[in-house]
Amino acid sequence: MNAQRFVSPFAERFDLRVPVVQAPMAGGPTSPAMVAAVSNAGALGTLAAAPFAPERLASEVAAIRALTQRPFGVNLFVLDPAAPDEATVRRALDAIDPLRADLGLPPGQPLERYAPDFRAQLDMLIELRVPIVSFTFNVLSKEDVARLHAAGCYVIGTATHVAEGIAWRDAGADAIAAQGAEAGAHRGTFIGSFEDALVGTMALVPQLVDATGLPVLAAGGIMDGRGIVAALALGAQAAQMGTAFLTCEESAIPASWKARVRAASDTSTEVTRAITGRHARGIRNPIMRRLTEQLDRVAPYPVQNALTQELRQTAGRADNADYLSLWSGQGAPLGRARSEALTAAALVAQLDAEWRAAAAGIVALGD
Repeated sequence: MNAQRFVSPFAERFDLRVPVVQAPMAGGPTSPAMVAAVSNAGALGTLAAAPFAPERLASEVAAIRALTQRPFGVNLFVLDPAAPDEATVRRALDAIDPLRADLGLPPGQPLERYAPDFRAQLDMLIELRVPIVSFTFNVLSKEDVARLHAAGCYVIGTATHVAEGIAWRDAGADAIAAQGAEAGAHRGTFIGSFEDALVGTMALVPQLVDATGLPVLAAGGIMDGRGIVAALALGAQAAQMGTAFLTCEESAIPASWKARVRAASDTSTEVTRAITGRHARGIRNPIMRRLTEQLDRVAPYPVQNALTQELRQTAGRADNADYLSLWSGQGAPLGRARSEALTAAALVAQLDAEWRAAAAGIVALGD
């Protein structure tokens, strides 16, 4: 692979100097400052907008546009409205309330709304004419994809196995984000069981490339230039990296979360539905352990996520990592090779140098 000459159709379309997409990470990491810094550095920044009401989504996009003229993306969770019964909510709160008490919070109460209105979020994305939009947790209808295309949006769907990639292809998506089992945070699985969809990145990427014929972004376990070159060799057109950006200066997560990521080992993470009601990979801590002990009380996503939100936000303000959802991928230990509080732009520059050096080394070995 000649690094100087490598240009994938995806990278060329969005004028990327570095074949890297900063992954959308809901819950604080992807601030407008991070998204813009990554895009300005020659990669592609992405805003995790799933938690935002349409008005907040619009203000975040405006903040990004004030900081960069470069392409950027916005990610949403494809969700149906949640209407849990009283018993489901009460069971969940019975398990959550002792943790709330630890932080001085009163017992929790049922909520009027458990997630923003996805249809309203989607309408706002179309109104804003965001250049790149990505989705996880389900597949859009052909009609919705057509609406996005009419607004000039490039559509990326998340797949954790081949059938999901084909579903997105058939819906009209422009590209697929291949979420390997190594990836941090929520699993995007929407066809079949979560347990059957833990396909590793190295196995998943080439299968999705072959099955869909669409540009594929490789996500999961990629932390440095070696990982980028491996993804490109497997047929991906860019590497989508999340955990690598978690500890950047612009990442808006608490310092204690960043410290836990930097201290993680290769076996520090676990996939659990205990915290949010949907399977997600994060670093083990007391909130994960204590809620896992009562899995029969855990409500489905987004109900459980909403019911634990105040607890986690309070822990965040107190910089108490024991009660945070410490989302992180399995590659986290590789980040310790970098200096602390690296800026996003500096990280992109390092990744650019690393992947080019790694690719050049492979070419040299073949000479």
